[in-house]
Amino acid sequence: MRFLISVIDTQTRAPHTPEEMKAIDDFNDKIEDAGQRLFACGIDSPDKAMVFDSRDGAETTIPGSHHSSVEYFSGFWIIKVDSLETAQQLAAEGSKACNRKVELRPLLG
Repeated sequence: MRFLISVIDTQTRAPHTPEEMKAIDDFNDKIEDAGQRLFACGIDSPDKAMVFDSRDGAETTIPGSHHSSVEYFSGFWIIKVDSLETAQQLAAEGSKACNRKVELRPLLG
């Protein structure tokens, strides 16, 4: 089973403390060593986004994010685990490590 764990940040994007960075590194090492981490990375802020809409022959490009919100996804992990319970446990550990809320979603396909 594959899951997306998205890190939820705020527009203030407070920098991680050295302790948080170590906790994130330790969490990454743990899930990498267990063969559970498929991919992980940070995402730049929404003001760096662009929305493209090429449906029905349109060629629209809009600067900025599709959604306007105080919170946004600032990073993510893609994990592969044997159960929903393990995914939930890793999401809780990821939240604690980065000191941010996270969202867990199953990946389809």
